[in-house]
Formats: sequence, C-alpha cells, structure tokens
Amino acid sequence: MTITELGYALDTLFILLSAALVMWMAAGFSMLEAGLVRTKNTTEILVKNILLYALACLCYLFIGYHLMYGQAETTDYSSNAFLFFQMVFVATAMSIVSGAVAERMKLSMFLVFTVVLTSIIYPLVGNWTWGGGFLNAMGFTDFAGSGVVHMAGASAALAGVIILGPRKGKYGHSGAIYPIPGANMPLAALGTLILWFGWLGFNGGSLLSIHNAENADTVANIFLNTNLSAASGAVCAFIITRLVWRKADLTMILNGVLAGLVAITAEPAAATTISSVLIGGGAGAIVVISIVLLDRLKIDDPVGAISVHGIAGLYGLLCASFTSATATLSIQLLGAVIIFLWVFITSLVLWWLLARAFGIRLEMEHEYIGADISECGVEAYPEFVASKSR
Repeated sequence: MTITELGYALDTLFILLSAALVMWMAAGFSMLEAGLVRTKNTTEILVKNILLYALACLCYLFIGYHLMYGQAETTDYSSNAFLFFQMVFVATAMSIVSGAVAERMKLSMFLVFTVVLTSIIYPLVGNWTWGGGFLNAMGFTDFAGSGVVHMAGASAALAGVIILGPRKGKYGHSGAIYPIPGANMPLAALGTLILWFGWLGFNGGSLLSIHNAENADTVANIFLNTNLSAASGAVCAFIITRLVWRKADLTMILNGVLAGLVAITAEPAAATTISSVLIGGGAGAIVVISIVLLDRLKIDDPVGAISVHGIAGLYGLLCASFTSATATLSIQLLGAVIIFLWVFITSLVLWWLLARAFGIRLEMEHEYIGADISECGVEAYPEFVASKSR
C-alpha cells in the first residue's frame, strides 16, 4: 500500500466514523423530543424522527445531493463516504423542525414538508455555501453548519409554528402563560448527552481529513473546543436559572448544552479553548433569554428548538468573525440574513399552501386525546396512562 492509498483509507474511515456519530444524533433528537412532549404524543414524535431520517436519506440521495454538489467527484476519500456524511447532515436539519411543531401537527403534512426541505430548500442553502456558490464566493464562513444546518432548520420551524399556532391551553386570554411540562426528564437528559457525543463527529468530521499531523491536531482542537463550548453553555444556563428563578431548571440547562454546541459549530477549528468557553457561555445565556422572550410573544416551541438552533446559530455565525482570520462581521450577518430569508419564506409559503389545501393541524379532539392514538394508534405508555385514568 502506498502513502497515497493509506491517506485515502484513513480519511475515508474518518469520514465514515464521523457520519456514524452524526447518524447517532437522530437517536439524541428522538430521546430529547420524546422527553419534552407529553406522554400522549410520545409515539408520534418517535415515528416522526424515524421517518424524517429515512425520507431525508432517500430524498437527498435522489435529488438533494445533486442540487447541492452537482456531479462532485472526490479523490482524497471515497465519494460514497462523503455522500453518507452529507446525508446525515440534512436529517439533522429536519430534526430541528420536528420538535418545534410537536403535539399539534398532522403527521402526513410534516412528512410532505420533510420531502421538500430535504430535496430542495436545504440543498440550495448548502450549494450556496459548501457547494462553492455565491455565499462561499463572498467570504461567508460556516465550518460545520451553525447557519446552513441549524439556523436553516430553525427558520423552517419558526414558519411552521407561526402557521400552526400554539398548543391548546398554552396561553390564556389575559396574556397568561401556562407551562406544559415534558413527560420524561431522564429521556430528555439522555437525548442531550447523545447529541453532545454525536456532535464531536458533526464538527470534527467536517474537516474531512485526518491523514497528516496538521489535520490530526486540528481535529483534536475541534473536539476539545466543541466539548468546552457545550460545557460552558450548560454552566451559564444553570447560573442564570439559579439567579433568576432560584431553581436548577433542567430543561434550560439541557438547552444551554445544545446552544453551546450550535454556536461553536460555525468555526470550531480556529477557536482557542478560551474563546470556545466564552462562545459557549454566551450561547447558554442567550438561549435562556430567547426561550422566555419567544414564550411571551406566544411562539409555542415545546422543545426550545427555535432558540437553540436559530438564535444560537446566528450568534455562532457572528462569533466566527472574531475567531476566523477570513470571516468579517458584515459578511457573516449578510449570509445569515440570506439563509434565514430563503428558508423562512419558502417554508412559510409551503406551510401555508399545505394548511389551505389539506390542513396541517390536528383536529381539536385529536389534539386533546393525543397524537399517539389519533395518528399512530399506539400509546407509548399504555399501562401508565390506563392506571392514571382509573
């Protein structure tokens, strides 16, 4: 085996292992969302996550990948490894939408939207940035997807939430906000830890190479910075909740972890350990404020996805201008605005058309009894629910 062949094999293996870590994030999203919805909607949220992953893979294979990269050919690693790596990224973007529209959307309409987002909306954003398009040409920097994946997913989610409206009983006529707690905090914590673990592949694998000392050092730096940003996000979210509400709010802490991960994703390679801690800490603080403000605006997001992936994603893109030698604040902001407008407007139009043509919201009775029964016919916790009704 020649040195070139060995480098090809090592890089291919590295990309495949990273892609497997990112695929495992689908389990993280599933567990996180299953923990943060009510028991009567648990099976349906799991069905959504399984099917969105499957559909995303197929739609990206047949349509999305070609829109994003054309007939891309790779020489330093297997082209199929690269395809698989990009395929699991698009599934991540769609997973963000799943949690935000939970507990009141028809499963069929969600799946229709999944097909369009993974086939067209997301791949075009990817083409403009990672596919050598105009955003890349003007100097926009997004190493692993704070904007391309996370802010894009959150933009689509925001459009869906606006068209859907809030869950029944979430807001009162006098402006009161009624918390709707999730059913299973252990599952939510498990999901967050799975996402934290999988994110190492999400960011580290985006370098696409580890066959020499320089790249190996860069991957190690990415892993370290990703972990530190998440840790700092968790601690800052905890401090804020402790100071403001005198409680250690687990859901806010979990969202602090995720916000730190989203924020560092824009540029984890160039950041230092100190800047990673600062970026993550800022994300942990911002996400708590954002979740509270969106709630007051009556934007009902059961899992905090719009704040975690959208607001923290924008924040991460802006932070990249301070850690990257090539990124500028103005170009980063312009790129973020372009991504948001494209995804939000196209998603808003699509959600509106689906709502007018078919209706995207569950009927009131079905929402009351839960999507597990009305959409899936299978309860996640049948013995528990039955015992509670006696």
